[in-house]
Amino acid sequence: MRRLTQYAHGGGCACKIPPGELEAVVAGLTGGDLPQGPGELLVGLDDGDDAAVVRLAAGTAVIATADFFTPVVDDPYDWGRIAAANALSDVYAMGGVPVVAVNLLAWPRDLLPMELAAEVLRGGLDVGREAGCHVAGGHSVDDPEPKYGMAVTGVGDPERLLRNDAGVAGVPLTLTKPLGIGVLNSRHKSTGEVFPQAVAAMTRLNRAASEAALAAGAVCATDVTGFGLLGHLHKLARASGVTARVDSAAVPYLEGARQALADGFVSGGTRRNLDWVRPHLDAGSVAEDELLLLADAQTSGGLLVAGEIPGHPVIGELLPARPDGRTLEVR
Repeated sequence: MRRLTQYAHGGGCACKIPPGELEAVVAGLTGGDLPQGPGELLVGLDDGDDAAVVRLAAGTAVIATADFFTPVVDDPYDWGRIAAANALSDVYAMGGVPVVAVNLLAWPRDLLPMELAAEVLRGGLDVGREAGCHVAGGHSVDDPEPKYGMAVTGVGDPERLLRNDAGVAGVPLTLTKPLGIGVLNSRHKSTGEVFPQAVAAMTRLNRAASEAALAAGAVCATDVTGFGLLGHLHKLARASGVTARVDSAAVPYLEGARQALADGFVSGGTRRNLDWVRPHLDAGSVAEDELLLLADAQTSGGLLVAGEIPGHPVIGELLPARPDGRTLEVR
């Protein structure tokens, strides 16, 4: 069997451009005159939210996003499923419903059979159908590294969005999937060991979690992907003008995650995540290994919701902004 993960320098969302570098790149793209178009931009680049949102007439918001990455597992069908679930997640993280997706495929056609590409696309199609989202066409290029994902368009109620700048002090924080996907994927890439629990987590849609968050009256959320729990929580707290406290003992992990960390399977992306948030972090006496797990680069992770969601663990709370400007506390 060809191991797809061996054809890429990184895996999944761990190969994202580091958050600090990315913010510097897009810093000049915000502000200025908005184009005159048919809708009002509600969510753009300003706070690094999960998707763009434009309000149209008749109380409808269009939600647009794109996400793709290199292979995170060796099975092409599973990779397609994971990448599709991850792309759809950005719409769910905004409180929307995905309507249509188009494929984004990069393929080394001289190195890997096109039959494997067909399996990747089949996986994406099956997850799209599970989500009730049309999958219609897309774009492909010949590329030295395989990459796959989707551009997704969804709809939502502009008055009932989940935004990362709407958090308020005194609200609990709920996490809807366990962490540890990153270290398990790093172990898989290095050794070939297969972790069904990680695949199951990555392919599980965030639809039910999004619906539960809206039903509970939540207005603030994000999904946990390549910047890790601490990275995405820092962005949420910064955008909302609050401090986020994490109870490290309350955070759930996938089976095998701690052992994978102990055995050294930590991606460079995870270490960069921790380095990025460290100046904004009060970690008290929490051990470095625990912080690495909290910064672990996830692929198709769960939702992090400002609010209590039945059936999911509360892992912390939002507090008033600290005088020293730090956005994160871990205890």
